[in-house]
Amino acid sequence: MRASRLISLVLLLQARETMTATELARELEVSERTVYRDVLALSAAGVPVYADRGRTGGYRLLGGYRTRLTGLTRDEAEALFLAGLPGPAGDMGLADAVAAAELKVLAALPPSLRDAPARAGQRFHLDVPGWFRESAPPPWLTELAGAVWRDRVVELRYRREEWEVSRTVQPYGLVLKSSVWYLVGRVGDGYRTYRVDRVVGIEVGEEAFDRDDGFDLGTYWREQAEAFLRQMLRAEVTVRLSPAGRRALRHVAETPFAYAEAIAGAGEPDEEGWVVTRLSVESVPVAYDVLLALGPEVEVLGPPELRARFAEAARRSATLYGIAPGDQR
Repeated sequence: MRASRLISLVLLLQARETMTATELARELEVSERTVYRDVLALSAAGVPVYADRGRTGGYRLLGGYRTRLTGLTRDEAEALFLAGLPGPAGDMGLADAVAAAELKVLAALPPSLRDAPARAGQRFHLDVPGWFRESAPPPWLTELAGAVWRDRVVELRYRREEWEVSRTVQPYGLVLKSSVWYLVGRVGDGYRTYRVDRVVGIEVGEEAFDRDDGFDLGTYWREQAEAFLRQMLRAEVTVRLSPAGRRALRHVAETPFAYAEAIAGAGEPDEEGWVVTRLSVESVPVAYDVLLALGPEVEVLGPPELRARFAEAARRSATLYGIAPGDQR
């Protein structure tokens, strides 16, 4: 553990140039006293760690010192070659850069770990595009990726239903979701999301924009995705579920939070274990398709039109199987 921590300390100083003992302790999740001992150990081993005194001081490496990646374990080396996404990287025009970076990392590894990329490639493969989807990247993805990397303002022409709109966008990031690419950009004082396959043209300007340091792409995407799903669920149905129905609801509910809220809001079980709850759905017709999969493990209580539709489905099924009303077979 200590050897790994010492390597992490050196890599942190390489990446950030100067860090205080407090900052290092927080990053390494150790005490400041442990940081002091680790710095002494590194100095004794010949690593040129220097301490600047004073209020703005901290630890730094002298003379542009760099370490080779000889401290990687086999698990870490193999995981490193799993971390990249060659398909999406190629879509964005970065295949050559990724290949060059992997070669440089491979050259820095000790001989005992040179087989790491081959072992990882033989054991794991990531197939990003969904079934029955076009695998070709959107036409303007490479240009947008370049603008994202260089923080260049773009004039975006975008297809919205049957017409085109133009927007001046500060492209903050690209997101790949279920084999569909999305552009997240700032327009005016707010952020917008655009499907890249609906972009019909862009002009990349020479002007670079200043990024908002408080913007986090992952957080924004999670919040927007949940908001979109919640906006989609505009109706609510009341159902009675058997114990088996409660378990199966997880697999048919439209969103994880719709399932979680239905289970959390369920009443007390009756003597047979059935519970009454409310389920958020996109619409009554969609609810019919969703709940039909639960078969006899669900009873629809409302709205009345949905209950009537299920009653009609039950009558038709009974007729189909030759079961007369009141027949208990």
